[in-house]
Amino acid sequence: MPRYAQLVMGPAGSGKSTYCSTMVQHCEALGRAVQVVNLDPAAELFSYPVMADIRELIEVDDVMEDESLRFGPNGGLVFCMEYFANNFSWLEESLGHVEDDYVLFDCPGQIELYTHLPVMKQLVEQLQQWEFRVCGVFLVDSQFMVESFKFISGILAALSAMVSLEIPQINVMTKMDLLSKKAKKEIEKYLDPDMYSMIEDSANILRSKRFKKLTKSICGLIDDYGMVRFLPLDRSDEESINIVLQHIDFTIQYGEDLEFKEPKECEEDKSALVDEYFQDHVDE
Repeated sequence: MPRYAQLVMGPAGSGKSTYCSTMVQHCEALGRAVQVVNLDPAAELFSYPVMADIRELIEVDDVMEDESLRFGPNGGLVFCMEYFANNFSWLEESLGHVEDDYVLFDCPGQIELYTHLPVMKQLVEQLQQWEFRVCGVFLVDSQFMVESFKFISGILAALSAMVSLEIPQINVMTKMDLLSKKAKKEIEKYLDPDMYSMIEDSANILRSKRFKKLTKSICGLIDDYGMVRFLPLDRSDEESINIVLQHIDFTIQYGEDLEFKEPKECEEDKSALVDEYFQDHVDE
């Protein structure tokens, strides 16, 4: 039987560890067994039990304190991840060989691991060799995305991870529960974005013709790919958590030997469900 994996990615502070904790609690309530593996060698504290912790193999602090290496924080992290890539046997031993495993991999946030280095791609290939069906889950802080320029930055990061790893990817806006009513109304348009309308909205801000042309080209690239859409995640709302989990399960066909169920929110009625979510929460 296949095994299942989520690679939980996103910038620092996007809520990766909180997401893992939320999913573990949600799955426990559903009677599902979900394990978490920490792959961040610079992690300090997390509120969930782990089946494996990369810090048992190598830690950033140890690398930075090594007199022969003299790495800073980012260089130390890269060294740790490359060391990890050369020691996948540690991960294989930690995971064991249990069929029907469902594992969340809490990954580091540094974007260069997905754009400049082959480490995460090598991890995906290794997991697939171990018969894991892998889905990327890219998180972006909704509080960061309420402005169009910040949104474009976030969407490019998500797109770069998607292109680099070549796996199905679900993009999630986290911390929806922390937004004000006004911000929730504003952010609704970013879940299924019309990039060209964003250019028009930003026309008065962009005074330089060169930057206007560059922004238009970037928005055109994003729109041409047409693959980056976001699901809202409100950790205080079980329905919101369940929608995200259903999409991921559908992507990796979790439980395909059981009765087949499509995700509650299909693409054709996605906008209606999102509208319902915002109607329920903005009007509160």
